Amino acid sequence: MDVTDSTFEQDVLERSRSTPVIVDFWAAWCGPCRALTPVLEQEVERRDGAVALAKVDVDANPALSSSYRVQGIPAVKGFRDGRVVTEFVGVRSPAGVAAFVDELLAPRRVSTLVDELRASGELPAVVAALQAGDVEQALDLLLDEIAGSSPERREWLRESAVAVFHDLGHDDPVTITYRRRLATALY
Repeated sequence: MDVTDSTFEQDVLERSRSTPVIVDFWAAWCGPCRALTPVLEQEVERRDGAVALAKVDVDANPALSSSYRVQGIPAVKGFRDGRVVTEFVGVRSPAGVAAFVDELLAPRRVSTLVDELRASGELPAVVAALQAGDVEQALDLLLDEIAGSSPERREWLRESAVAVFHDLGHDDPVTITYRRRLATALY
């Protein structure tokens, strides 16, 4: 579907709350964009409704391009829960596009983390915070665990925090703040 400045909120952000949406930022004059489009369309069609494809003409919708920091095209962004969770710029092979869609459709890393923590019985307060949707509390608890931990446990705690960052998206203010705090705690 073609999306504009006026339809983006509904067609992408709201829709991504129930179905992941791939947004292809493109332009009619862009040869690589024309090469990538059929690859994206084929991969989305192969997923039989599990993911939607939206196209944004950057020339006709410069405000969207600016707000999503599109600096080169084709720029492809995967949205889930109203935010970008994965992206790439340029042309990718069919296998590369399939891997991108797989990443977008993969179970949320936090869900996997919660399952692992529950199974191991570790960090019940982190599990409770994540289940309550309080990611900042969960991240605070993870960071508190780092001090005095063995190198192996520190790495495991780092990976746990990165799982939370991944699901929030790299531009989320919580991710930005806690990524810095994690680096400080680790190094």
